[in-house]
Amino acid sequence: MPAEALEGGFAAPAKEAARGFRQVMEAMARPGRIAELGGASPPAPLSVAAGTVLLLLCDGDTPLHLAGEADCPEVRAWVSFHCGAPLAAAADCAFAVGTWEALAPLGRYRAGTADYPDRSATLIAELPRLAAEGTRLSGPGIAGEAWLSLPETEAFRANAARFPLGLDFLFTSGTRLAALPRSTRVG
Repeated sequence: MPAEALEGGFAAPAKEAARGFRQVMEAMARPGRIAELGGASPPAPLSVAAGTVLLLLCDGDTPLHLAGEADCPEVRAWVSFHCGAPLAAAADCAFAVGTWEALAPLGRYRAGTADYPDRSATLIAELPRLAAEGTRLSGPGIAGEAWLSLPETEAFRANAARFPLGLDFLFTSGTRLAALPRSTRVG
């Protein structure tokens, strides 16, 4: 294992994990709200926020799919050392990380079943920009409406129409994080 893989984790694990986990849960509870999330220093091409999400949510029991450029030796070694998450194909993962384009097509990820809707994937989409503008969001956790710069809208409309089945999304850009649970109405 390269020495670089040993670096980039939390400096103060208990404190940073508690703070970060709260930020991720707040983002899921309040779709469209943008939070600052830091603590990790993952290898490129992962952003600080994406690496922090992986440290918080992935472990030896959560299969992870690395999409596109995220599937490189440096990220594989970093994930192996810091998270222990087994790498998996898109169809078998609990989490996937990559650019929006690399994560496509969405139909290859688990969307849950009628008996177990929670057995679905969460996609961590790395975006070049994340802002509170663009697409209108409404639904649980949103007082009135919120706005978020989504990479497209139709995929999220189709995903919400499948509720309670569907995918959940975390969007990351630099140190910024926003969430779009499957229950959120888009447009």
